[in-house]
This record gives sequence, C-alpha cells and structure tokens, in this order.
Amino acid sequence: MSVIVITGAAGLVGSMLRTRLARPGRTLRVLDIAPLLAGPGEEAIQASVTDVDAMTAACQGADAVIHLAGIPGEAPWPRILEVNINGGYTVFEAARRAGTPRVIFASSNHAVGFVPRSAFPVPDYAFPAPDSYYGISKASTEALAAMYHHRYGMDAICVRILSCFPEPRTVRMLSTWLSPDDAGRLFEACLTTDRPGFRVVFGVSANTRGGWVSLAEAKALGYEPRDDAEAYAARIIAEHGAAALPDPDTDPVLRYLGGEFTLPDAQVPQA
Repeated sequence: MSVIVITGAAGLVGSMLRTRLARPGRTLRVLDIAPLLAGPGEEAIQASVTDVDAMTAACQGADAVIHLAGIPGEAPWPRILEVNINGGYTVFEAARRAGTPRVIFASSNHAVGFVPRSAFPVPDYAFPAPDSYYGISKASTEALAAMYHHRYGMDAICVRILSCFPEPRTVRMLSTWLSPDDAGRLFEACLTTDRPGFRVVFGVSANTRGGWVSLAEAKALGYEPRDDAEAYAARIIAEHGAAALPDPDTDPVLRYLGGEFTLPDAQVPQA
C-alpha cells in the first residue's frame, strides 16, 4: 500500500495511527476539517468528509482509505445523520469514483451495544443492536460497506473498536481497551491482508479481563494483539477504590456491551 487516505486524521485515533502506519515508500494523505501539519511522508488536506468532490479528489491514486472521521459520541440526530451517516456514504462513494479498491471503516462496539453479557463473547458479524444514534450511524455505515463490496467489488473492512485511548481510564476499560500500538497492528493488518472482501471485526487488545468479543476474524486478517490493560489495573483500582470494582452480575454498566450508552436514563441529545 503506497498511498493511504486517513480521514479524521486530527482526531484521537487518527493522531495515534499516523505514526504507527508510517512506512518508507508509503504516503499518508491525512484529511480533516481541522488544519493539519504534514509530517514526513504525509500530505495534508483540509476538507470535510461530507464534500464528495473534495473526497473524490483526495482518493485519486490512493490504494486504501481509513475512515475515522465523524462525531465520536452521541449527538442530536441531524448532526449524526449529516456527519456520520452522510459522511460515511460520501467516503465510500468517493472511493468508488476514484477507483480506490479498499475502505477500512472505524466502526464501534456501540453498533451492537445492546448485546447482553449472557451472549459474550460477542461473535464477529453480530447482528446490529445499536444503543444510540451514534451506534445507529456505525451500523448504517457497516451496511454501506457491505453494499459497496457486493455491488462494486470493493474490499471493505469494518472495525468495531471498543475503547481506544493512550491508557485505559476506568475499571471497565480493563476489559475493553485497545492500545495505540495494537490499533496500529490491527489497521496495518487490514491494509495488507490480501483481498479481504467484506469483513466485520472487533478491535480490542489482549486484555486479561477481556473475552467480551471475538477476535477470530481480526486474527484471520493477521492481527496479533500484544498489549494488556492489566498493566494499569493496580493504578486504576487504587484511583477508584476496591469497593468500586463492578460486579458483573449486578452492575448495569456491565449488563450490555455498550455500557453506559445502554442505561435507561442515558441522555439522548435532542435536535
């Protein structure tokens, strides 16, 4: 892969992936609505993923698109529709128009957030059970990915990321953390696997307290997670107190894969 477009490159995951996907002879075409300073081996583009002409131009000559851009959490429906769902359509359509053969979409566990703990580990390709407008946007774009594969022959990989941060922040993240280095390994596997077709995989590290989701399909692509959130467990538990350790049988945050997004009193923003 010599030219890769990364949308949302100024965001948290984008910033972590840029250094981890850099390779000699590879150009990262980093795109965001925010201004970006191009690093070595990068081309910076300031544009919106909702602009089909700008996206088509950005995809010209590219081997793959990594689509990270979007509202990264719950928001009013009109914003989710415009940025996340229409933006997802625009990226796939721009790739098709430009002849870019592969799109890797940063989906989320919230596309299947209402899968109950009794069904863990959540299988690859689990039927959508979104827990929010945000989750709906991820499930919708996964559907777009399937259509663009079946109709146009595009390779399309949807990565249902759990919790990707520099370090785990909560006791729950001791189970759901995807480390920056493992994120780099996973997306590199998605870039370099031969003719993957349409895939839906989970993105999580090799956490001692894991086992919430399947990693079979991610490993079939060549992903080998190496990091474990357990390295942070003592500090996190000390910060929150041993009494704060959630009981999986009673804590509502652990009842479903989507955690707090599934709580009955979760606030859904209004337009």
